[in-house]
Amino acid sequence: METASYNPYQVAQSQFDKVAAILELDDGVKELLRQPMREYQFTIPVRMDDGKIKVFKGFRVQHNDARGPAKGGIRFHPMETIDTVRALSLWMTWKCSVVDIPLGGAKGGVICDPHHLSLREQEQICRGWIRQVAKNVGPVSDVPAPDVMTNGQHMLWMLDEFEMIHGGHYPGFITGKPVGMGGSLGRTEATGFGVVYVLREALKVLGLSPEKTTASVQGFGNVAQHAVQLYTQLGGKVVAISCWDQGDKVSYTYRKKDGIKIDELRGICDKFGGIDKKQAQELGYERLPGEAWLEQDVDILIPAALENQINGSNVQKISKTVKVIAEGANGPTTPEADEVIKQRGIFVCPDFLTNAGGVTCSYFEQVQCNMNYFWEKDEVLSKLDAKMTSAFTAVYDLAVRRKLYMRDAAYVIAISRVAEAVKQRGWA
Repeated sequence: METASYNPYQVAQSQFDKVAAILELDDGVKELLRQPMREYQFTIPVRMDDGKIKVFKGFRVQHNDARGPAKGGIRFHPMETIDTVRALSLWMTWKCSVVDIPLGGAKGGVICDPHHLSLREQEQICRGWIRQVAKNVGPVSDVPAPDVMTNGQHMLWMLDEFEMIHGGHYPGFITGKPVGMGGSLGRTEATGFGVVYVLREALKVLGLSPEKTTASVQGFGNVAQHAVQLYTQLGGKVVAISCWDQGDKVSYTYRKKDGIKIDELRGICDKFGGIDKKQAQELGYERLPGEAWLEQDVDILIPAALENQINGSNVQKISKTVKVIAEGANGPTTPEADEVIKQRGIFVCPDFLTNAGGVTCSYFEQVQCNMNYFWEKDEVLSKLDAKMTSAFTAVYDLAVRRKLYMRDAAYVIAISRVAEAVKQRGWA
């Protein structure tokens, strides 16, 4: 692993710089877009269950709002850093732009581990986060959402605190809320299903039918579970899943060569997507080292966990059978690994296109809240399918026309849209 030297913000900027050169952006626009417009770093004091005060570090980074209110999740993670949040805010801007929804990019976080916090302590962190940024976020300026280790309950506590401070109802302020409390049907499935909508289109252009393909997946959280669910419904076979083991503090890969059963694994995992290794063994799963997911002889790899998972030290382990990498996670592939993947001719469905189903459905939720009229689940998912398919087609057509790598083509479309908005507003 390259974690010691890996800086996601530098990766995000280097990706941007490469495309800025392709687009021949002028220096002013380039300088404006390669860094966030606003950053907030703050402390959140919480009285813990033992009566002691503990201070948590929180962040909100707003990268760009030229195309609309900033949008992006809030993650709770013990290894959170400001540079991770900065990088994710850039990626959110490009993500909203590539699927052509009228939003900008932001990201937030708190350095904490929900595994070791009671619900009351988590609620205090949520309310404390809002108190620190209540003047700087809102339904027409910055709309948060769940991310790693946050969920609908966290969003509802945040909404409640925001509404108490501002004295009104603002359901469009935050997305990812529980259904019945302003949440959208289909939101739970949206990111994972979006990954497979894009993958399905990629298989079409490659002349592969889903039922003749196999896949290996990293992660077993919400995104991975729903991606596996829809991919297997299309006839594909997942043979390996890698996930974090909270007890052992390491990752394991669980393999079943004749295909994993999604409902079976869901029945033996915790709320964070950790699989019970004893029960998995009883069900006939082989337990392999965490990185073994990358080495499987499959057609498709789906990294759906954290950033920096395919890097210079492990990219050579990818099997020669792999034809497609569908990036469900944010920033899972480092630029060094990307070069190797490109040379090998593996078709990449880039992260900020492939996992944009979540933010697209969040946008749908925002629209539904603002008009106080909610759609049926089938309508949400069909609109999502149409958006993701249209975005993939635009990126693929540009890639073919200009002989670009898929990631570069997606960036060219996303960045050019934001650059145009910045120029039209007279910012640069």
